[in-house]
Amino acid sequence: MIKVLVVDDSAFMRKAITAMLQEDPEIKVIGTARDGVEAVQMVQELKPDVVTMDVEMPRMDGITALKEIMQKYPVPVIMVSSLTTEGAKVTLEALELGAIDFIPKNLAELSVNIVKIKGMLIEKIKTIGKRGIVKRRPVVKATEPKIEIPKVEVPKVRVTTERKIGIVSIGTSTGGPKALQEIIPKLPKDFPVPVVIAQHMPPNFTKPFAERLDQLSQLSVKEAEEGEPIKPGIVYIAPGRGHMRLKRRGIETFVSISEDKEEFIYRPSVDVLMLSVAECFPGRSLGVILTGMGNDGAKGCKKIKETGGRVFAQNEETCVVYGMPKAVVEAGIADKVVSLEEMAGEIINAV
Repeated sequence: MIKVLVVDDSAFMRKAITAMLQEDPEIKVIGTARDGVEAVQMVQELKPDVVTMDVEMPRMDGITALKEIMQKYPVPVIMVSSLTTEGAKVTLEALELGAIDFIPKNLAELSVNIVKIKGMLIEKIKTIGKRGIVKRRPVVKATEPKIEIPKVEVPKVRVTTERKIGIVSIGTSTGGPKALQEIIPKLPKDFPVPVVIAQHMPPNFTKPFAERLDQLSQLSVKEAEEGEPIKPGIVYIAPGRGHMRLKRRGIETFVSISEDKEEFIYRPSVDVLMLSVAECFPGRSLGVILTGMGNDGAKGCKKIKETGGRVFAQNEETCVVYGMPKAVVEAGIADKVVSLEEMAGEIINAV
């Protein structure tokens, strides 16, 4: 049984989340807390496997409670966040402070939305509850202006592709924001190719995330825009409102954003991005699959391999959730299985 503590100042939310979680035979809600003060105390007393944490609460808010819990009684915490831009910024701060993941709630249609998130929340709790916390070195925040980061010493590896890598595409989900903060800031300012990223995130979240990553990095990081050409040395984050593809116009490669749901359930889809990367850069693309639930990215990586590109997958030990990389490794299409700490160095060597 996975023991869960539900923290929310709304009696409706506490009752709704508890009711939906209790429907799963593998989950037991062992307590509810009305604010951060109660949450910290109950984490110490009840020792839950997972905590769901509201952000805005009286007496002690979710961020303050999260800090205290991670310092004193580390446990996987899933934030319950509003879909606003401000909610996105607070959620990203929570992920940096140690929260494992988040569930977005639409405050305008709360009673409807709470039912929609049921399947997602149960899946996350069961996966994260069984995995526990992955020990990770803290990410050091950069100050404005952008700081110079010492070059990373990486082992020399023999590149087996004959053609030069022309683009790096990265796909990730749960645990991705922290993983990307471990990788992108290590890429040097003279990095010679573009980087495109699909991180499963709702609308309003991807732009603040790109801005935060930009502050940490030597490369320019931005949310991708419809129709813009991709250029070397720039990192493009796929917008959360739809799916991002790359398309060719003559010798120019540009971004195309589709807001259709299509057959892909995750937004933005890693498969959609990587399938287009394989098509635009046959034999010259590097696909990187990081931590995340499900198997999004497996089709795209297979296409990258079929067209002569290369594929790296994050190893199980450093993943928050070993789902997406596992699908790639088990399909036999990963050229390398790499720890998170070594991934930036392997990417630099490959390029």
